[in-house]
Amino acid sequence: MPKIFEQDGYSFFFYSNDHAPIHVHVRRGGGEAVFVVEPEVELRESVGFNVRELSRAEDLIDDNLELIKKKWAEHLG
Repeated sequence: MPKIFEQDGYSFFFYSNDHAPIHVHVRRGGGEAVFVVEPEVELRESVGFNVRELSRAEDLIDDNLELIKKKWAEHLG
């Protein structure tokens, strides 16, 4: 499970056998969500996050979008 980065208690990662489209998994506390990042950042699914937590996770993805795409290409390209 390649970890991309951690910030504000959120952990952003891929699974080693992930598939297109480019997406990122996010964990914090007991919550987990998946965001598709191309063509735009969009929530695909979520369990255990409230709206504010999802919004913060999306902001962090937006701020680190190039890093996420780079890591995807390195690990799953």
